[in-house]
Amino acid sequence: MTTVEPVQEFTQLATAEQISATVHALEANHMRTIVVETGEEARPAVLEMIPSGVEVFHTASRTLERIGLANAIATSPRFQPVRPQMAALDRATQQREIRTLAARPDVIVGSVQAITEQGQVLLASATGSQLGPAASGAGSVIWVVGTQKLVRTLDQGYRRIQEFCYPLENERTRRVYGQASAINKLLIVQGEAVPDRIRIVLVKQLLGF
Repeated sequence: MTTVEPVQEFTQLATAEQISATVHALEANHMRTIVVETGEEARPAVLEMIPSGVEVFHTASRTLERIGLANAIATSPRFQPVRPQMAALDRATQQREIRTLAARPDVIVGSVQAITEQGQVLLASATGSQLGPAASGAGSVIWVVGTQKLVRTLDQGYRRIQEFCYPLENERTRRVYGQASAINKLLIVQGEAVPDRIRIVLVKQLLGF
């Protein structure tokens, strides 16, 4: 299997100036944003944002896995994690129930592929399962994002997805699932109409693709 060499342009942590400009733009676009130093700080910060008793869907994310947040959500007794509920259903006969659970959680937690200095958030997906709830289906959205994913422009965001994220994800899915990935669907979030619905935790650490 061919090893994908990371494009160094997209592996550099953002400068303090770039983080500040991005936070300002995200806040102006009604996406509440905090900045933390490490994933160890991000994990409890996110868990505190999730109200007790709600349904929480955490998306497949290297970032969430890396900082222990995926496991913390899946095993929490404080709220209702959706993934264990989905895993208990029969994929052959209960696809409707699986789709319903994923489409309308109270809270969706995940990551994204790029955020621009204009406050535009880019999410790419092969299936689109996380895009619908992020756009409107979920009651609230929490994204945890390493600052190497901050880019200057929308064009750079597209390039990051196509030239960096996709090759690495494609290599991973071939290794783990025996099948290729694809950039079938792309969501760009440029603003949020519902106050405090979207919250972003920027982490000054290399996390995820």
